[in-house]
Amino acid sequence: MDFEAIMQYFVDFGPIAIYVIVLLEYLNLPGFPAGVIMPVAGIWAARGNLNFFITMMITILAGLTGSIILYWLGRAGGGLFLKKYYKRFPKQQALIEDKIRYLQEKGSMGIFVSKLVPMVRTLISIPAGVMKMNFKNYCISSAFGIAVWNLVFVGAGYLFGETVFTMFQF
Repeated sequence: MDFEAIMQYFVDFGPIAIYVIVLLEYLNLPGFPAGVIMPVAGIWAARGNLNFFITMMITILAGLTGSIILYWLGRAGGGLFLKKYYKRFPKQQALIEDKIRYLQEKGSMGIFVSKLVPMVRTLISIPAGVMKMNFKNYCISSAFGIAVWNLVFVGAGYLFGETVFTMFQF
């Protein structure tokens, strides 16, 4: 998905497009990179199409929704889900088992920090659900991590995006 296509979705569907595209990105679906989506949302806000604070709230809510969905997939499916997932993606088994151990040691702080690491930030929700982490603590630490991550990317788009995209003519 390129800059113009995302911008057109924002124009056509407004805040709903931001929510849906960010949600899909937080569900770790291919084709929705945060490095493009979040700055474009910031540019859209900078152009005056939506208040920056509202844009941030939409992206945080979408990110938290995606994280909660993955958490509940992990919690409901538990071992069975992981067994099938490992069979389909065997290279990720060591990473996920490592993250489960990490969460057992670090708890909520582990969720917060993990939400700031590319790739791990979306996958960490599944192990959190599998280990049945306290849901309230999971949501709070996720929301803070998501807020920091989104602020960096949406804020960059808001402050510098138009200049960067114009310079490189995306």
